[in-house]
Amino acid sequence: MALQASSLPTTTLSLHKEGKLSARAKDSAFWGVSIPDQNKSPFYFAKAKKLSTAFAVKSQTAATTTTTTTGAAPGESKSAAEGKKVLRKGVVIVTGASSGLGLATAKALAETGRWHVVMACRDFLKAETAARAAGMARGSYTVVHLDLASLDSIRQFVDSFRRMGMPLDVLVCNAAIYRPTARQPTFTADGYEMSVGVNHLGHFLLARLLLEDLNKSDYPSRRLIILGSITGNTNTLAGNVPPKAGLGDLRGLAAGLSGQGASVGSAMIDGGQFDGAKAYKDSKVCNMLTMQEFHRRYHEETGITFASLYPGCIATTGLFREHIPLFRLLFPPFQKFVTKGFVSEEESGKRLAQVVSDPSLTKSGVYWSWNKDSASFENQLSKEASDPEKARKVWELSEKLVGLA
Repeated sequence: MALQASSLPTTTLSLHKEGKLSARAKDSAFWGVSIPDQNKSPFYFAKAKKLSTAFAVKSQTAATTTTTTTGAAPGESKSAAEGKKVLRKGVVIVTGASSGLGLATAKALAETGRWHVVMACRDFLKAETAARAAGMARGSYTVVHLDLASLDSIRQFVDSFRRMGMPLDVLVCNAAIYRPTARQPTFTADGYEMSVGVNHLGHFLLARLLLEDLNKSDYPSRRLIILGSITGNTNTLAGNVPPKAGLGDLRGLAAGLSGQGASVGSAMIDGGQFDGAKAYKDSKVCNMLTMQEFHRRYHEETGITFASLYPGCIATTGLFREHIPLFRLLFPPFQKFVTKGFVSEEESGKRLAQVVSDPSLTKSGVYWSWNKDSASFENQLSKEASDPEKARKVWELSEKLVGLA
């Protein structure tokens, strides 16, 4: 299903190259937007036309709890009309929400009744079917097409989201590609190695474009969350399983991850020979570095919480679908009965939902993990994954590759 570019408006962004944002909007009122029939994108599912109809919104004050009635779009509050100060329903975007951790997170958040989930997915019909199968209530979510392997698609997604008239309170960069058995690289629509192109560069552009929307939100706790991985941290046992993550001097990233040109094997960030498993691990190092760089550049100015996390080993996730059959057979029982590190998709979804909404997890610049009692704690990143100079270089090179510099 292809988005018609002609139906999308031109969007002007106010992000400056030096990393400064325009001042946060003081006006905290939001309103629904009625989209004319001739301008509706094919990615607005049939329920999208209900955005201006009734939504139950849990409202909280310090002393009382009220409920808004009808006429509220997701994220819209009728507090001004009612003369009451209320907390409106939050709006969260979750990438890769059609399966696995993303779907479990979307379900966990939607079930609270306090969040409207925008499921940003490549396969629109798969996402809608998955949401229904998971029992997510109509009106608790909206599916919008997003292909992280295309920079044009990412920009179209941002335009489509803005035309829906919703605020943005939390962005969850969850989607990932993992091709551990690949012998040759594949490439995104823009010519970048697929794992790094989707997992890192795609999310980097998405987060940079939507940072303006997060900054305008009047929600009390705005957050930008980028999924990390234990496999990208070489200070862990799992992170030392070959091939180990390592970005080297970033010569492959500087060369454009194309696998062509003077740098042999430059489809890899370090300029080495292609390895599908290492490409994934390197992309997760970039994710964790990017989160910290967001924190350094924007947290003090905007108050937005930037965080990463490892929710545990989801051994049954579809992320391993391209691994060898024997691995897929033996890995889940190994994690359950030997390492005791197994975490179900449902539990991992609840953990990510915690990072989205738990008042106790508002600290910025943190990499969250959970112990065997499912209690969250601040985990330690590896030396490379916490290197501020490398984070700066990854940021600047990534800006060039996605057209922001």
